[in-house]
Amino acid sequence: MTALRRIVIVGGGSAGWMCAAALAARLGPQGPWQITLVESDDIGIVGVGEATIPPIRGFNARIGLDEDEFLRETGGTFKLGIEFVSWGAVGERYMHAFGDVGRSLDELPFHQHWLRLGAKLPLAEFSINNQAALAGRFMRPRADMAGSPLAEIAYAFHFDASRYAALLRRHAEKQGVRRIEGRIDHVERNDAGIRRLYLHDGSELEGDFFLDCSGLHALLIGKTLGVPFEDWSNWLPCDRAWAVPTANHGPLLPYTRATAHEAGWQWRIPLQHRTGNGHVFASAFTDEAAARDTLMRNLDSEPVAEPRLIKFRTGRRQQAWVGNCVAIGLSSGFLEPLESTSIHLIQSAVLRLIDLFPSEGLEAADIAEYNRQTAAEMAAVRDFIILHYKLTRRDDSPFWRHCRAMAVPESLQARMDLFASHGRLFRHGQELFSEPSWLHVLIGQGLMPRSHHPLAATRPREQAQQFVDDVHRVVRRCVDVMPAHADFLADINAVNQRHS
Repeated sequence: MTALRRIVIVGGGSAGWMCAAALAARLGPQGPWQITLVESDDIGIVGVGEATIPPIRGFNARIGLDEDEFLRETGGTFKLGIEFVSWGAVGERYMHAFGDVGRSLDELPFHQHWLRLGAKLPLAEFSINNQAALAGRFMRPRADMAGSPLAEIAYAFHFDASRYAALLRRHAEKQGVRRIEGRIDHVERNDAGIRRLYLHDGSELEGDFFLDCSGLHALLIGKTLGVPFEDWSNWLPCDRAWAVPTANHGPLLPYTRATAHEAGWQWRIPLQHRTGNGHVFASAFTDEAAARDTLMRNLDSEPVAEPRLIKFRTGRRQQAWVGNCVAIGLSSGFLEPLESTSIHLIQSAVLRLIDLFPSEGLEAADIAEYNRQTAAEMAAVRDFIILHYKLTRRDDSPFWRHCRAMAVPESLQARMDLFASHGRLFRHGQELFSEPSWLHVLIGQGLMPRSHHPLAATRPREQAQQFVDDVHRVVRRCVDVMPAHADFLADINAVNQRHS
């Protein structure tokens, strides 16, 4: 067996440098492994992954990034959730807020008691993240306040993806990762998969184990190894995006906004130094010029650059790990940025690789398990994103009529049917989105269960009502003591300046 010591990462950007930083942190500079990353400054990166979900905090801590330094270096802001505008019906709004909704009682989730009592107040009013986001407030969770919603604030970040990649690069290079600047001219194969890279300048780079982080180009997994692509555009028809940054305008909001349009949707992501905007659309239902006009008409401030068009196809490679090559990031598949999952899928992929890291040679069982977990994760995220399109009452355009009428995967239909009966939700295995996330979207887009869990009625109605009222009152009081998001960030920056 060949010792897998020379690890070569093809491509930089968030994917390449997240892999480099995570592997360097785990393998250590004193080990037998050599990590080399090859990238070219001439090749642009997609860079639309400026919004994240809460697990990014654990990744940054794992590789040794200080959170305040990370925010300063990336122009980052805090994120409590995503506001969806005009998805269920034109003009309607709801928030997919991170964290729990209320608290459980009698071994039943809060929403079962809320349903039993007639759902008199919006469910959003029982989520501290939802209410804090709408009020423009933020604070980190208080570990010394166990039992309070203030101890359980779940958050993520908005940040400049290019700055994040640069920060990770500095971090990884300090731990011994070697960077090579250059374009790859062609790739030499062997029985294991990939043997050697030939660069445009005539140099060669040989390796034992390769990570394909080449983005949508999929240089190794697609162009070289020919791994088939499983197309999901029948469920997720959006295949283009215009992206443009604008100057900041108005208060610095601690949430992403996703506004549905005639043939797609528009994101708004607030950073400290600018606002990221984009229009994701389906080219089968509108043309690129019209989609660009839709984006530019709906900006809330002046653009600071020209709009950039990104083309993509939703789906995944049938295998992410083949031979001595693992595809991570957009090379392994693409799910549109509706729920800010792109960076998380990079994170989970590299941590999964560490869990199944090969030693001497390659084990078929390890590869099969990696591919099984990757496929399951992608399918679960796919279903969650499809839900937003399927569960709409809009009939104002061919695009939305198509989404309403389309058949969905059996796995998603079963989950929708289960919730529609008695509001039951179950997390399957290690899937990314937990029950509260599904709850926010299902209720937010108008799917109210026909009934509640029958055991919710075993508690006397007066006691149940008092419990629900207490939760509502506590959430309001907690939000009232939280500082404004902009003030919280200003305090962090002031401390950083004093210590710099």
